Amino acid sequence: MVQSGKNVGGEIQLLIGEYEHSLDVKGRLIMPAKLRIDMGEKFIVTKGLDGCLFAFSQNEWLNFESKLKALPLSDKNARNFVRFFLSGATECEIDKQGRFLIPNNLRIAGNLEKEAVIIGVGTRLEIWDKATWEKCDGEISADEIAENMTMLGI
Repeated sequence: MVQSGKNVGGEIQLLIGEYEHSLDVKGRLIMPAKLRIDMGEKFIVTKGLDGCLFAFSQNEWLNFESKLKALPLSDKNARNFVRFFLSGATECEIDKQGRFLIPNNLRIAGNLEKEAVIIGVGTRLEIWDKATWEKCDGEISADEIAENMTMLGI
């Protein structure tokens, strides 16, 4: 079995893909079947950057959490960084229909009302309002990315 973001058989697989789904009236969203095994039955959703939410498998959340714990308490930027991610974090669980509930505070933070897009970005998922994702995705320039690849060591 291949699991995204986990070392299985010596090979690292990443969370990838783009999936569109609608939130129901209770704020539940379907976890794409291709991602359910990778994320597990329980996972963490929190405020993300650029107007989206981040979702981490429990293992990836523990990795992220350990990095947050290592940040210096004496640094105001570090404290704000930790506050931002931990204050909105919540454990989500997939129900029998493959849905998970996004709490109201996170729906507000992600501007999620009806249409959503879940994208795999390596070790985490990002959950976007569809219109916001389309705008963000439209602003990504392949030429600009190519120019910066060497600075990123790629």
